[in-house]
Amino acid sequence: MTVLNILVAGGDGTVDSVVNHMKSLEIDLPIAVLPVGTANDFAKFIGIPLNVEKACEQIINSDPVNIDIGKINDKYFVNVASTGLFTDVSQKTDVNLKNTIGKLAYYVKGIEQIPNLRKLKIKVTSDHMEFDGDMYLMLVFNGQTAGNFNLAYKADLADGMLDVIIIKTGMVKDIIALFIKMLKSEHLEDAKGLIYFKTDKLYIECSEDIVTDIDGERGPDFPVTIECIKGGLKVLGVKHTKSEKV
Repeated sequence: MTVLNILVAGGDGTVDSVVNHMKSLEIDLPIAVLPVGTANDFAKFIGIPLNVEKACEQIINSDPVNIDIGKINDKYFVNVASTGLFTDVSQKTDVNLKNTIGKLAYYVKGIEQIPNLRKLKIKVTSDHMEFDGDMYLMLVFNGQTAGNFNLAYKADLADGMLDVIIIKTGMVKDIIALFIKMLKSEHLEDAKGLIYFKTDKLYIECSEDIVTDIDGERGPDFPVTIECIKGGLKVLGVKHTKSEKV
């Protein structure tokens, strides 16, 4: 009997593109990921080695595992949907620069945007949390990391829940302290200016001139409904689905 699988070689954006095409064509086959992109957040979270030979060996010797997938309006994402400060960095980063210096290109582009720090009015509604106020950045994780920063440390790819982080506006010193904690991958409980909660579905309204980003690609315009599709994707080579604090 012939067994059909789909092998994806690339980073989060490539995986996202393939998954969206599969869903639009109603293709329900297991996928495997060779992490040869810039950040490879999704592949790292499910435990795929960066070494291609080791990754292939792990994929070949595995069975498909059903994991959760995020959906934002009519599009899907495997790792993170975001909006606010820095969320269009990957979209604005020159592909030649990314190919030359890798993920450092994102940090270079991010530094350029710091002078644009401004309050962004947003309204978030869910069964688990409501927020109506000013923020700098919002991230909705199906995975765990963004740009290799360990932020959604409670994430579990098989619990039917999304991990939501909102960085509220506030004192500059508090925001700087918060970003330092994030850069050091420290737990964010009780951090000033930050909301962290889990939910299976949320609705976001925003009239600001900002975009949404899904796995490094342009996402839909507001308003958006984001939900977790439990077990919505079959994946090979999965070593673990739950976040592990290093």
